[in-house]
Amino acid sequence: MSAPPAPGNAGPAPRVAVAASDPVRRLGLEAIVRAAGFAIAELSAGADVVLADGDAGPPGSAPVLALGGAERGQAGLLPPDSPPAQIAAALRAVAAGLVVRAGPAPRPSFDMIGEVGSETGGETGSEDEAPLLTPREIDVLAAIGNGASNKAVARVLGISEHTVKFHVESLFRKLGAASRAEAVAKGLGRRLIEL
Repeated sequence: MSAPPAPGNAGPAPRVAVAASDPVRRLGLEAIVRAAGFAIAELSAGADVVLADGDAGPPGSAPVLALGGAERGQAGLLPPDSPPAQIAAALRAVAAGLVVRAGPAPRPSFDMIGEVGSETGGETGSEDEAPLLTPREIDVLAAIGNGASNKAVARVLGISEHTVKFHVESLFRKLGAASRAEAVAKGLGRRLIEL
């Protein structure tokens, strides 16, 4: 059972078609889509975005967000085990015309905070690689950087407090932060936001 999306000044929710060869996986992805407040569309019924399990996405005019599979110029490409909040944020970004890519999952460590270009003892990425944040996550990060509570962020962005909590948890994970203050500090340090 899911609550309807919070009222805001955003237009109607994008219509999402789900393409998956496994019927159980399809049902799971449709549940994620519905819980995020999107409308389900048939593949042939003019969807705004196609959520594809792996390479199951059909070629067509709608942009495709693929979960796993090969890079084929899709509008979005995420790991197959992406959490529902990340999938929902990526669907919104793809529907808005943005390109979404997720890098390899970082292993959060306080050692990663340091000088740009410093070695992090076995980590493979470089410090100057900014984590992939969705536009909504950047909005949430900027709002909490200005001292807004989850309730205030929800009101300003026209989303539910529950959705704000998902975005904050995603920010903690992506930035390797343990608190809101640390997330904001890392966002400022990596020039993801300005206050």
